[in-house]
Amino acid sequence: MSSVNFIFFSVILCIFHAKLLMCDNKNASASVAETRYLFDFTKNDSVETWEEISDTVRDVGMSKALITIHKNIGFRRAIFFVLLNPQLNGAGFAGMRVLSNYDLSGYTALQIYCRGQGQFNRFKVTLRHKGFNDETNYSFEQYFQAPKDEFAVRDLRLSEFKAYYRGKKVVNNETLNLSQITSIGLQMYGGVYQTVKQKGPATLEIDWIRAVVL
Repeated sequence: MSSVNFIFFSVILCIFHAKLLMCDNKNASASVAETRYLFDFTKNDSVETWEEISDTVRDVGMSKALITIHKNIGFRRAIFFVLLNPQLNGAGFAGMRVLSNYDLSGYTALQIYCRGQGQFNRFKVTLRHKGFNDETNYSFEQYFQAPKDEFAVRDLRLSEFKAYYRGKKVVNNETLNLSQITSIGLQMYGGVYQTVKQKGPATLEIDWIRAVVL
C-alpha cells in the first residue's frame, strides 16, 4: 500500500470513529434526559389500585390512611389522608401502597411534587423488590419532610433508600434491585426510632411522582 493510500485510509477510519462517538454521546444524553412519570395525578392516573397498609395489621394498631383524587374544573391531584394513633413510645404508621412491576434501572432518583398540611409533615416512601411485599420482609425506605404552604419538589435519591424492618434500620449487604421494584408506598410514621414524634391528622397533596436522572 502506498503512503498516500495509507494516509487516506487512516483519515477515513478517524472520521468513522468520530461519528460513532458522536452517536454514542447523543444516545447517552437522550438517556440522561429521560423522565418517567410513575403516577401523574394531574392527568388520568387513578388511585383504585392503591391499598392501605397501616399499623392495624397488628393487634394494637389504631391508625388509618387513604388516598383519593381531588379535582374540579381547574385542577386534579391526589390527597393522602392520615390519622396517626401511635403507641406511647411512638410506634405506629399509616400508609398506602400500590403493587406492580417497575423497572427503574438507569434512574437515580424519585421526585415528588407535593405539599403537606397539618401540624406534622414528615413522611417516607417505601419500596420493596422481587415480590417480597409482605411485612415479614424488610423494606427500603427514605424519609422526607413535605413543604408547607406552597407546592415543591422533593428529591429522593435511589441510592439513599436503606433497608428497614418495622421502622428500625437493619444492617445487610443487599441493595435495592431497581429492575424489580414490586411495591411503592407512602407512609406517615410515629417515630419510634426517630427524634421527632408524630400523631394526629395530616395530609399530603400530590401532583405527581416520577423517576429521573439527576
